[in-house]
Amino acid sequence: MLPLAAHSYNGWRSVAAVLGLSWALVACAPLPPGHQGHTVGQMQLALPPGDWQDLGTSAQSWPLLPELGASLPLQTRTWALRQGEAWQALVWLQTTHHRSAPALDPTMWTDTCPRQPDVWVQDATDGSPVRIDCLRFKRAANRSEIWMERNHPALQQWLQTQAPGLPQPYAHISYRYANAGGAYVQITLLVDERLLLPNRGNHADYLRSGELGRQWAQQLRASVLQAVGRVDQQLVLPAFPVLGEPKPPVL
Repeated sequence: MLPLAAHSYNGWRSVAAVLGLSWALVACAPLPPGHQGHTVGQMQLALPPGDWQDLGTSAQSWPLLPELGASLPLQTRTWALRQGEAWQALVWLQTTHHRSAPALDPTMWTDTCPRQPDVWVQDATDGSPVRIDCLRFKRAANRSEIWMERNHPALQQWLQTQAPGLPQPYAHISYRYANAGGAYVQITLLVDERLLLPNRGNHADYLRSGELGRQWAQQLRASVLQAVGRVDQQLVLPAFPVLGEPKPPVL
């Protein structure tokens, strides 16, 4: 959920120029109908309709090598999607702080998008040391606590202290973007798989459920890339494919 060591850091560059895209930059666009707006660092997150609970913000300052004293200020904000007393999803958005100051050129990122068994990984930068474009999707992340404990120990410990917590199984989805100018954003979600799966009563749909989860993750990536190309950096979180309880299986 948190960035790995960076080696140097510079003032902001145009994301559109870095990506080689000609996005139109628009300022202060209205929120989509029913969405709720929240500020995180330099970004504006628009959450889809639902009973969202704001769990607060935290700040980190990451050292940037090799310059002594150089750091990358980050802000994190967390939300829970509730259904009655239960949680259906948790969202963490982490991005550079709006008061971040320029430092060195360029930023070098390490271990940007590691491959893992049983994790769908899409690295659009092919291991570039100056850019990160990393999408990851893990089904049933908590079916065994070993995966969460090994990959996200701090997050797993935090979850164990929370009530009501998330049902089993839940999916882990993360997308991380950064560029050579020091811009950084990561969004991480733990999602009740019933929000990503079709009707489990249909065997063919159940077999496609992983594909649907990956499609939603790709929509998330597209939303982040659109946001970093905007003046207001408004990130619209895609609505989950399925809401509510699944229908019982057909016997």
